[in-house]
Amino acid sequence: MKDMLKEYGDYTLSGIRQFIPAKEPKAYLYDLMVDYPSRGGKGFRPALCITTCNAFGGKTEQAKFSAIALELLHNAFLIHDDVEDESFNRRNKPSMHQLTNKAIAVNVGDAMNVLALYPLFKNKMVLGDKLTQTIFLEMQHLVTESTEGQALELGWRRDNCINLREADYFRMILKKTCWYTCIHPIRIGALIGTKGYINPAKFDRLGYFMGAAFQIQDDVLNLVANEKEYGKEIGGDIMEGKRTLMLIHLMGKCNSQERSFIRDFLAIPILDRSQDDAAHIFGLMEKYQSVKHAQKTSQYLAGAALKEFYTHFSALPDTLEKAFLEQMILYMIDRNY
Repeated sequence: MKDMLKEYGDYTLSGIRQFIPAKEPKAYLYDLMVDYPSRGGKGFRPALCITTCNAFGGKTEQAKFSAIALELLHNAFLIHDDVEDESFNRRNKPSMHQLTNKAIAVNVGDAMNVLALYPLFKNKMVLGDKLTQTIFLEMQHLVTESTEGQALELGWRRDNCINLREADYFRMILKKTCWYTCIHPIRIGALIGTKGYINPAKFDRLGYFMGAAFQIQDDVLNLVANEKEYGKEIGGDIMEGKRTLMLIHLMGKCNSQERSFIRDFLAIPILDRSQDDAAHIFGLMEKYQSVKHAQKTSQYLAGAALKEFYTHFSALPDTLEKAFLEQMILYMIDRNY
């Protein structure tokens, strides 16, 4: 599975390079646009799009432009996320705003968002007008949902919301993570593979369960993974005040004194927060088994995703792409980086 991920990742990166203009300003814009994609990300989104397309009888070349657009949008989101979260590292290197500065990083992310429109336009060459328009609207919905989810998370942090429920978390990650990580890549791949003759909404539950399992496991790894393998600073989510499933679970289980400590910590500006205090909060998560709760929830969601996968893919011919999709679901919770 990892070999196929790399293959699709390299294929998509090669396509991205073809869309980046060979002109100035290179040092402040165009050279930087390929930086994050070249750092060795997992390539989940283009891989899901291409393999779903192939599983439904399409060809890799038909999904190429959509996969490129997905990966451009993903890396643009990462650049902006790192600025918003004041993150120091991304994929074992300084984050874009640490490498350059915040103004340049924001501009690079903006440019990558705009550049993603061109491969979507180029879809007309291989898919025709009608299907190209359908996929464009899929992408428009993807961006809308993702920015709404990000707005929720950023707003909770700004207002220091501490009375959130797990249902709030799942609503947020549906918007922020699931639509653009799994739901729309699968929907777009299926639309291309069937030449538009499928109802893409049938894959929404599969993509939601996959995306939620992925996000929760990612939140867990932020606390317990090997930093070199994970590629970001361990414990960064606590320092950034992200309302993860573990933090929400902890806030619902801890006593009033511990709750006040967490609230006061989250009220401090990110760069002024203490690593010792963050470590104490992680200790509380262990005390109340918040990490184990999140891991069990992720496993439950992955199981639900497998059930949905068998419902919608069992009738298709057995192919490498079909087997890859099944393994991807398992990888969502088994991965350790």
